[in-house]
Amino acid sequence: MQTEGIKVSDELSKLPPQVQERFLRLQQLQQTLQSVLAQKQQVDMEQNEVEQTLAELQKTADDAVIYKGIGSLLVKAEKAKVTEELVERKELLTTRSTVLAKQEERLRSQVKEVQTKLQEDLSQVSPPSP
Repeated sequence: MQTEGIKVSDELSKLPPQVQERFLRLQQLQQTLQSVLAQKQQVDMEQNEVEQTLAELQKTADDAVIYKGIGSLLVKAEKAKVTEELVERKELLTTRSTVLAKQEERLRSQVKEVQTKLQEDLSQVSPPSP
């Protein structure tokens, strides 16, 4: 496994510095994109959970006893207050999801651009003769 990494590293070191930098930039962009996708997935999951909780709260009577989790404790709370907090959380998550979607779009565009330039660079670099 490690020999493959060394082999790729050796091959990379034979490329011109500009191509090496572009390759490393591509790797960095791809890692950032993966991070943004993971964050977006987490936000979307939390957003769905909040929406489901709000839907369940709407089904309960206004005078129903409601408990909310605070750390490892369940604390009695007013339905209106919990609903208000969840609506605020949902709005925050919606905003965060929108920001992450824009970041994802921008990163995908940058990855595509760098890939195209890298392919152009590599097509200009003739493979070393054996």
